[in-house]
Amino acid sequence: MNRSESLMPGGIPKWVRCYDSKGTGDRYTVVFTRKGGLYLGMNSQPFHPLGMGMHGESANGRPIDRPTYGHLGKRVPFASLPPDCQKAALQTYKKLWKL
Repeated sequence: MNRSESLMPGGIPKWVRCYDSKGTGDRYTVVFTRKGGLYLGMNSQPFHPLGMGMHGESANGRPIDRPTYGHLGKRVPFASLPPDCQKAALQTYKKLWKL
């Protein structure tokens, strides 16, 4: 198994947790685990000129969904994110892990 397959089994990023807050401007949040407090907040169209996609980092360097995640919405599988959100998350993930 090569490094890419190890970090993305079946094309799904291994070290992320995804959330759907339904109804807020930054509805979807992807937390990049094992990379400190990095996360990506976005709406369903992060590449659209009127869309929203912003990276952030927690002030303390810890994941923003620990110890609780209720403020981020419901935890959802990566595959349930809209296609553009998956694409945005994968771009960041590949860059972080140098894939």
